[in-house]
Amino acid sequence: FLFCSSSQQIQFADQKQEFNKRPSKIGRRSLSRSISQSSTDSYSSAASYTDSSDDETSPREKQQKNSKGNGDFCIKNIKQADFGRREIEIAEQEMPALMALRKRAQGEKPLAGAKIVGCTHITAQTAVLMETLSALGAQCRWAACNIYSTQNEVAAALAEGGEAHVFAWKGESEDDFWWCIDRCVNVEGWQPNMILDDGGDLTHWIYKKYPSMFKKIKGIVEESVTGVHRLYQLSKAGKLCVPAMNVNDSVTKQKFDNLYCCRESILDGLKRTTDVMFGGKQVVVCGYGEVGKGCCAALKAMGSIVYVTEIDPICALQACMDGFRLVKLNEVIRQVDIVITCTGNKNVVVRENLDRMKNGCIVCNMGHSNTEIDVASLRTPELTWERVRSQVDHVIWPDGKRIVLLAEGRLLNLSCSTVPTFVLSITATTQALALIELYNAPEGRYKQDVYLLPKKMDEYVASLHLPTFDAHLTELTDEQAKYLGLNKNGPFKPNYYR
Repeated sequence: FLFCSSSQQIQFADQKQEFNKRPSKIGRRSLSRSISQSSTDSYSSAASYTDSSDDETSPREKQQKNSKGNGDFCIKNIKQADFGRREIEIAEQEMPALMALRKRAQGEKPLAGAKIVGCTHITAQTAVLMETLSALGAQCRWAACNIYSTQNEVAAALAEGGEAHVFAWKGESEDDFWWCIDRCVNVEGWQPNMILDDGGDLTHWIYKKYPSMFKKIKGIVEESVTGVHRLYQLSKAGKLCVPAMNVNDSVTKQKFDNLYCCRESILDGLKRTTDVMFGGKQVVVCGYGEVGKGCCAALKAMGSIVYVTEIDPICALQACMDGFRLVKLNEVIRQVDIVITCTGNKNVVVRENLDRMKNGCIVCNMGHSNTEIDVASLRTPELTWERVRSQVDHVIWPDGKRIVLLAEGRLLNLSCSTVPTFVLSITATTQALALIELYNAPEGRYKQDVYLLPKKMDEYVASLHLPTFDAHLTELTDEQAKYLGLNKNGPFKPNYYR
């Protein structure tokens, strides 16, 4: 099969961190959560057709069936399926690679026999991924990776179509969140043999509750930086018992999802929530990784005066060479109009910084976790919270000063706007190929460790998207290929290239 013929050993990434957990009492039971809190790190896309407040009855208390009489799902309202199907059809038009993969590979069914349990955002775009996996032969059960990201009408369309058994709705409690994951995993007569995760919560739950399941699981595909960190921590501790594919650090994820996606969605999120004019505004962007680069480029193009904070001298030098002034946050905190965090770290903006901000300063986060802004420090008796509109709060100090906090410090683009479908096509295709690779890999190719996606697959994902632009690749001659020491058909970059 074309997509899983890599025989080259994939290099390991160096990034490793200590694996920390903290206990948290949730609802009717006490559960252990990873410190990232990825399930509550972002709200849903603002584009969802329905709001979770439309019907206050918990989906767990409803008995619903689709038109085929199947009730193996738990969603808000199955009657919304027609609306969700229209959204999925629109998304398909902007996801050419997944549609091409579905067309090329469904005859061979490379995922026949695969039982995939997934935990990602459930949106029109991820629905296209789920239905593609089903078309390639997989059985799928799915939960949402955070409690606010589900588009209820899309979940209904998936439940009606039957391509994936979905357990998710917008506005879950944390107890609901873990219940949904458990319903996906703990099924009589069905056991997963592949995991697709976004944030690591699904993997964490199986390790905690059903460790024996890993005897039949062939591999894990992880999409987020938070989840990848968890996997490296497990690997370092010797507790990773199956191969795992890190698609977060693939070029098609880093460059396109993180950089190009954020370059567009940062402006969209800020404009929808605050109607702010960017020209002349002073903005500090904390972090100059791929997300930070995208944010800075967009704001600079709109006429903003952009400062950057950074801990890494290489990224710092890149910021300087791109024309941004590198500062420490406390040097500019009194004068900036907008503060944006995108580091993936915790306590980047703390109460001391928040106290010193000017009146009307907009504070938001573009990183995966809601740990970057110390929002908890603002929930004190002397400060007043005032809801302005959905995802927008004024936090008011005793002297009358107020800041504008967006999405309570959660992920701005998924909370307050949308992300470009075309970019998600690139990410979803990468995930699909990683699942195909791990599922079909011969025994011994991958050990119990974390691997990077082979560059051949990265390049294949990119090539599937080129026809959209009527783009024509130049081909190497035999002489040129020999001179460079490359195969004419690639890969053209080493595995360590990012």
